[in-house]
Amino acid sequence: MNDTLPPCPECSSDLTYEMGALLVCPLCAHEWSVEADASGDEAAETVFKDAFGTVLTDGDTVSVIKDLKFKGSSTAIKVGTKVRNIRLFGPVDGHDIECKVDGFGPMQLKSSVVKKV
Repeated sequence: MNDTLPPCPECSSDLTYEMGALLVCPLCAHEWSVEADASGDEAAETVFKDAFGTVLTDGDTVSVIKDLKFKGSSTAIKVGTKVRNIRLFGPVDGHDIECKVDGFGPMQLKSSVVKKV
């Protein structure tokens, strides 16, 4: 059907279509850029850095550098709170760290408000 568009790299479907600057697969909802597909650079990993420019990796321990208020609670995560065993993922609304904070539970943080310990 789409002779000029490449198949989806996730599910190999040939039903891909263009949406602006992105290619989209209607079956698995995977989106990728035309440039990444053309250069074959899809496997290039995103480098996550903390507020001071130190590279973060999965499993690192980080410290919060400013008080964080969040919805549904009258308390805040205080400066210096350590978060262990972080997991990095593609940014969702600017949040790119998934973790469990003691006393608050699982949540997502921005790498710009933490520093590597």
